[in-house]
Amino acid sequence: MYFTDRGIEELAERRGEESVSFHWLAERLREFVDLNPEFETPVERLATWMARLDDDDDLDD
Repeated sequence: MYFTDRGIEELAERRGEESVSFHWLAERLREFVDLNPEFETPVERLATWMARLDDDDDLDD
């Protein structure tokens, strides 16, 4: 288990029953990067990965 799995598990436990829009998620990611600019690159990579999940070509990379 990766260290980040703890945070993911906490998120699932605390908020797993909620539904959110991708607009809401994008706003929270922007807020997080504003408060933690050192995480800009990983957040950008996560957002790009999530945006392209349905692109068959990108899944092979």
